[in-house]
Amino acid sequence: MDMTGEYRIPAPRQRVWEALNDPEILKASIPGCEELHKLSDQELEARVKAKVGPVSATFTGKVTLNDLNPPESYTIAGEGKGGAAGFAKGGAQVALAEDGADTILRYQAKADVGGKLAQIGSRLIQGTAKKMADDFFSRFTALVGQRYADERAPEAAIPPPPPAPIPAAPAPVPPSQGFAPTAVPEAPAEPAAGAEAPPAPAAPPSAPPLPPLAGPSPAEPSTAAVGAPPPTPSAPPPPPKQVAFAPERPVTASKPAPIPEKSGQPWWVWLAGAIVLVILLFWLFG
Repeated sequence: MDMTGEYRIPAPRQRVWEALNDPEILKASIPGCEELHKLSDQELEARVKAKVGPVSATFTGKVTLNDLNPPESYTIAGEGKGGAAGFAKGGAQVALAEDGADTILRYQAKADVGGKLAQIGSRLIQGTAKKMADDFFSRFTALVGQRYADERAPEAAIPPPPPAPIPAAPAPVPPSQGFAPTAVPEAPAEPAAGAEAPPAPAAPPSAPPLPPLAGPSPAEPSTAAVGAPPPTPSAPPPPPKQVAFAPERPVTASKPAPIPEKSGQPWWVWLAGAIVLVILLFWLFG
């Protein structure tokens, strides 16, 4: 029964090689592995519980590493015994190839079984062996990739040092306008005991008084106003009269006066009545 496979592991080849020789990672990667001890650099002892179809058994055996070519390839061979369930033995060639920052792992495995396991059927045994190999390398890939990512995490978390600040150029000092530093006179030394005190220095001549500033003084009248009569203060304006405020009454609309009606009838009405009356009289008595 032959098996092949290929897996991409997100870690450098040297890290993958170290993981293939790490008992803790191998134990966590082998399905059903209960114990795994490293006897030497080339020998491992393991106990694995596996189920093949209806047969379930615990296998114990040794694994030997041959043809070591670090960190590129090696050959692994092992044999396990499961008591009444039978036995299994086989080997695999493992090769590692660099692909950028990742590693490509390729394997070619071959296994033989005997006892009750051989009576189950080659298809069932081959399917179970293929599944166990895929489970092993899938777990191995995840563990190695996770461990390498955890190792790089602290390095990525440290930020780079900030660039050194560029010193600013000193600001130019403007020349002082009419300012000269005054020298601090040194204190005279005290005379020694018994020695005559030196004569006191002559007082410096007093500076001549400054001439008066041009322009009229605020307290004195100007030269142009000398001899003129003082201005007569103007009388303050009378205070404004206070006008009582009376609210305006709303203007009501006045009704038009009724047109007086004329008493009596107009003259033409009387004339028409008289004519009608005359006609009636002539008609009655005529």
